[in-house]
Amino acid sequence: MVILSVDYGDKRTGIAVCDKLEMLASPVCVITEWNIEALANKIIEIANEKNAEEIVVGMPKNMDGSEGFRADACKNLGEKLSDLTEVPIKFWDERLTTVSAHKILSDNNIRGKKRKAVVDAVAADIILQDYIDFRKNK
Repeated sequence: MVILSVDYGDKRTGIAVCDKLEMLASPVCVITEWNIEALANKIIEIANEKNAEEIVVGMPKNMDGSEGFRADACKNLGEKLSDLTEVPIKFWDERLTTVSAHKILSDNNIRGKKRKAVVDAVAADIILQDYIDFRKNK
């Protein structure tokens, strides 16, 4: 199943997608959009282009498992996406994904503006890979 993931941020939103066999998640792009309706439309446009059969939105959680301060915003985005498509919307724990994305980029000597431009897509990739790994092991 083709799954699209979303790492929703205030300024930038990362998008990743996996192949039909759910073997590998890959970063797609970073959307720079502040208006949630316009953002939701762009996400759905990409989901349609990629023939996504499910959309996974990263859910910010605290280390104790409680929902983080951005959880309501992510739920709101999920509702907007649901209004625009019949593709199922799921939420997935995104704890430490941005930290991991920064580490991966540092390990690959990607710094400054280049890092800023891709870190959210890499975080979306990590969210999606965690999700597809979970699906394989459940």
